Formats: sequence, C-alpha cells, structure tokens
Amino acid sequence: MTAGRNPYLRLVKPGIVTGNLISTAGGFLLGARGMVDGRLLAAALIGVALVVAGGCVFNNVIDRDIDALMSRTASRPMVTGEVGVATATAYGAALAAAGLLLLMLIAGRLPATVAAAGLFVYVGPYSLWFKRRSPVGVIVGSFAGATPPVIGYAAATGRLDGAAALLFLMFALWQIPHSDAIAIVRRDDYAAAGVPVHPVRHGVAATKLRIVLVIAAFGLASVLLPLAGFAGGAYLGAAVLCGTGWLAVALSGRTADDGRWARRIFLASLCCLLVLCLMMAVDYR
Repeated sequence: MTAGRNPYLRLVKPGIVTGNLISTAGGFLLGARGMVDGRLLAAALIGVALVVAGGCVFNNVIDRDIDALMSRTASRPMVTGEVGVATATAYGAALAAAGLLLLMLIAGRLPATVAAAGLFVYVGPYSLWFKRRSPVGVIVGSFAGATPPVIGYAAATGRLDGAAALLFLMFALWQIPHSDAIAIVRRDDYAAAGVPVHPVRHGVAATKLRIVLVIAAFGLASVLLPLAGFAGGAYLGAAVLCGTGWLAVALSGRTADDGRWARRIFLASLCCLLVLCLMMAVDYR
C-alpha cells in the first residue's frame, strides 16, 4: 500500500496539518524575536501537528455519514470502511493526547491549554453541532483554526498578550473567506449532504459579499501587528500588499465565473498565509 493510499495517513488530512504548522511557526518566530530555542520550536510544531491530526481523525469519524453523500469525500477511509469507528477513535485520541502531553511537558501549560481549547471547539461545537445545523459553523470553526499561531507564540514567550490577541483575530478572519471559497466550489456537494454552509443557505451572491467584507476586515487586522509595535515596516508593506491584492481578487467576483473566482480566492488566501507568516518570522520588532 502506497503512502498516498494509506488510510491512516489520509485520516489525519496532511494538507490541513501542514497549513497549521506554517501558522504555528509564524507565531513562534514572531514571539521568539530572533532568539529561537530549537527544542521549544520542535515541541510546538510536533505537538500542534499531533493535536491537529487527532482532531482531523475525530472529524472523519463524526462526518462519516455526510461524507458518504459528497463526491469529494465519498472515498474517505471512514466511508469505505477501511478503518473502523473504534479504531479511528482510539487513533485520534492517541494522536491528540500525545500532542497535548508533548506541549505540556516541553512548551508549557499555556500552549497546551490553548491547544486543548482549539481541539475542543473543533471536535465539539463545530463538528458535532454547528457544521450540521447552521452556516455559523464556519465562524465557530475559525476560532479553532486561529489557535495554532497563538500556540506557537505562547510557546516562545510563555504568555498571551496583545500580539497573541491580534494573531487570533487575524487568523480567525482569514479562515472565513478561505472556507467560504471552498463552499462555493463544492456547493452542490454540501447541498446534497444537507450541510448548511453559507452558499447553500444564503446563496452565492450573499457569500461573495461576506467574503469581500471579511477580507477587508482581515486586511485591517493584519496591519495592526506593526502599528502596535509587534512587527516592523517590511511586514507592514507585505500586509498591505496581501490585503489589497486579496481584496482586489474578491472585488472581481461580480463579473467572474463563480467557481473560477472562488478558486482564485482560495489560492490567494494561501499566498497571504505564506507571505505573512514568513514576514512575521523575519521582521519581528
């Protein structure tokens, strides 16, 4: 069996884990301000990877019924029966517990607590309740998705302060248009499964408007780091370029094909994530 087809690897959703590691590293390096403790950084990255992987496994277990109704997810291991419910639940619990323990023992109680809170929100309120019942689910999920950079920052500094609050705000806002773009592309799938994402419940036009407004809010939030003294001028320039560029893509949505436009929003979101995490890592203040 190749790695690409390994059901246990697919259960942890490697793409999601990778994205969260990028934001974790950005938060850590912002907090470290050039004084990088390699042991702490490794603990933060491995701990977050394990916790996120465990959360993804739990999400696969919870979503197995709706995944069976969507073409994009119909081949997932929990749907095909490649992995049983009890086995997957134990697997997810072991991954999450190992990650939390590693964070607790090496990075400290504070990063471990933030990680536990993020895991709880993702598995509990988001996966078990809001995702299936309300388009508010994307906003609830964004709270969990915004915790990795805060975990990294707390691991490097041992505290939660204004920079941690701004990181949480930035990444929570980032999650919403990123997720809404996926929902537009996969609208028919979500409708078939009865998942009330924003484009299904309120329509594509309303979702496009929300994407524009939230990207504008994200752009404003991203420039607050240097204005509050937590990053420098190079980061500020990158944040302005990313925010205005992403917003320009969003404003082109009135005339563009919905699917093509949403894919551009999605790709632009990834570019913003990479650029801002890189700049906060090298242009701390």
